Amino acid sequence: MGFLFNEFLISLVIGFNYFVLFYFTITNTVYLILLTISGKVALNQLFRSKYAGYREIASSPITPPVSVLVPANNEKLTIIETVESLLNLEYPQHEVIVINDGSTDETLETLIEHFHLRKVDLIYRPIIPTHPIKGFYTSPEYPNLTVIDKSKSGKPDSLNVGINVCRSPYFCTVDADTVLERDALLKVIKPILEDPEEVVSSGGIVRVMDGCTVEHGRVTHIDLPKKSILMCQVVEYLRSFLFGRTGWSALNCLLVLSGAFSLFKKKVVQEVGGYSLRTVTEDFELIVRLHRHLLEKGEKYKILFIPEPVSWTQVPNRYVMLARQRRRWQRGLATVLLSNLRMFFNPKYGRVGLFAMPYTFFIELLGPIVELLGYVAVPLAYYFKILNVEMFWLFLILAFLYGIFLSIGAIFIEEITYRRYPKWTSLLRLMLYGILENLGYRQINAWWRLQALFQLLFGKDSWERTTRRTFNTRPKP
Repeated sequence: MGFLFNEFLISLVIGFNYFVLFYFTITNTVYLILLTISGKVALNQLFRSKYAGYREIASSPITPPVSVLVPANNEKLTIIETVESLLNLEYPQHEVIVINDGSTDETLETLIEHFHLRKVDLIYRPIIPTHPIKGFYTSPEYPNLTVIDKSKSGKPDSLNVGINVCRSPYFCTVDADTVLERDALLKVIKPILEDPEEVVSSGGIVRVMDGCTVEHGRVTHIDLPKKSILMCQVVEYLRSFLFGRTGWSALNCLLVLSGAFSLFKKKVVQEVGGYSLRTVTEDFELIVRLHRHLLEKGEKYKILFIPEPVSWTQVPNRYVMLARQRRRWQRGLATVLLSNLRMFFNPKYGRVGLFAMPYTFFIELLGPIVELLGYVAVPLAYYFKILNVEMFWLFLILAFLYGIFLSIGAIFIEEITYRRYPKWTSLLRLMLYGILENLGYRQINAWWRLQALFQLLFGKDSWERTTRRTFNTRPKP
């Protein structure tokens, strides 16, 4: 019996090893395609940026008004800087709507005091069902600022309240710990002006604010953070946005636009019922639902990622906070994918169903399982004396070098196009962490994502809150 069991284990390990080789080949082929597409897009962007025409957009009478929605729950430490950055945006017509989601840390009181707000009556059409609103606040000094107070019901419901109240045909979502560059709204609206019929949503890049200096709602000095956990996230964000989302956007099957900075056509979002209250990743869920809705209607549309509009946001600076964030993202990923299984490999849903959804399921969702099972399979293969040590080390080195290649590729795209970190020392640090993040950081991320799947399996799907910090407002010497 023991002999048969050993034979079964040996067969299982050998089969898994072949599967890992196939999985590795498919995954990295997709990554290489995305990186190639992203490099081409970046070069095109480099040449087009010389003739961008943002001044014309700022002065054009046909530039549509935009409502900027800021959901806020216990954001006292950062909310003033965020709102100031939004009020000072270079844009001809925009309003800022802050939705206070039952804060208990004087977020509302801070806003009232700083912007001299007064409680008013406001008439609006509640097209999307939401929880009740407690009050509206405006200020004669800031006529394009409105603050909505409501009981705590979560970020998705707060955004739905903002959609109901806003008066513009387009709305832009911004997190309360995020600062936009002054021309960000002009840049993110540009693809809509170029193709107003088909573009229903566009989003800009989110960069790590830690290490930068913020004064009066503006990032006045850009630098890299000192802590390793923050540097790993800088590289991770560059890789995710500059080659991941850029590539999928070029193929018109982008599944994610960051809720920290995204622009939407209000009418289309209202058609699908606004943000869902049943997920912890409402931004991802909305994009997938928009794809599904528009493809089922047979409409031509575009959902685009634009790397040039820049927002800056805080990221977790402690591993316990980062773990909470990544578990939440992975649980949200799983719930959205599992609720849209009928889109998988379904030609009715075009490239989204045939490529983007299966890729996200098998690579992004199941990737941590395959990776961590590999760490179990290797010692088993060694124990049963079926491990080819030379081939194992060759495969490991190739996988490691390929991970570095992808990170360095994203850094290279950043360096030749956008150059937000112009110092040569910054470039060296980025390249160093492009190597180091593959040694420990990636593995612990896989572990957190696997934990999230177990949490979901056992019925835990609640929001794990991360703590806020004040922005760095100390001028650099």
